[in-house]
Amino acid sequence: MNETLVNLMADLKEEETISMVKELVGAGTDPAAVLADARKAMEVVGKRFEQGEYFIPDLMMAGEILKGISDTIKPLMRQGQSDAKKGRVLIGTVAGDIHDIGKDIVTFMLDASGYEVLDVGIDVPAEVFVEKIREFAPRVVGLSGFLTLAFDSMKRTIEALEEAGLRKDLKIMIGGGQMDDEVRKYVRADAYGKDAVAAVSLCREWIGG
Repeated sequence: MNETLVNLMADLKEEETISMVKELVGAGTDPAAVLADARKAMEVVGKRFEQGEYFIPDLMMAGEILKGISDTIKPLMRQGQSDAKKGRVLIGTVAGDIHDIGKDIVTFMLDASGYEVLDVGIDVPAEVFVEKIREFAPRVVGLSGFLTLAFDSMKRTIEALEEAGLRKDLKIMIGGGQMDDEVRKYVRADAYGKDAVAAVSLCREWIGG
């Protein structure tokens, strides 16, 4: 782990972080290692938010830094990969929940791994998931949530997909702070992923790539 990079990003020093990422990849550092450090830094940001040290604007800044890192290392991670996308994945944080750090990291990882990802945002009502899934036609849907109130929102979302006749063609994974396999059973999703690496593994299992 590169502690300097983790600390710069966790302290929201955007210019210094992006500059260091460019230096590292320019010197031949494995982009996956840079990504791991970014993920670690986002965990620190999340903890600072939970402890009241950071606020919503700080989370937004962390998301911007993550996007800048993504733009820098994505081309390198895709070297040797086909330009063709491996499959479509739709992801969003369910109604009543505005947490997006985990969702952003999963989106980043899936995108870097060659999947076509549509992030529909936070606090997304079930009917919006239905609408966006109809439009985008993904193979996999990721429902994100941090709070316990997200359990029922996930359940309602999956029920809405069933009522719309969309459920049988989809693989649905859930993830977030309070999620586990018991919640997966309650909401009737196909899988629970404990982190972004698990989410990518599930997509590889279901879609290929």
